Amino acid sequence: MARRPRRNHSPAFKAKVAVAAIKGEKTMIELSQEFDVHPNQIKQWRDQLLEGATGVFGEAPKAEPEPIIDVKTLHAKIGELTLENDFLSGALGKAGLLPSARK
Repeated sequence: MARRPRRNHSPAFKAKVAVAAIKGEKTMIELSQEFDVHPNQIKQWRDQLLEGATGVFGEAPKAEPEPIIDVKTLHAKIGELTLENDFLSGALGKAGLLPSARK
């Protein structure tokens, strides 16, 4: 049996199938045959619709506030790390452990 190529269904089609499944007028098998979609897929779409239905009537999910960025603290950290790198490269250079010092 040859495999069917992967299909991408539009959100409108998914909603139509999920609403038909919620109505319960037809069984999953009948819906599967009518829309040519596997019953498991119909169940997943129905569950997604039911989970997202609270967002329609309730408050919209609030976006997480962006963290406050303290530029002065970041600049201080950059300066500190630069100072450490310069110190370590000098110390390692004097010890002969850096490739540039082995010339």
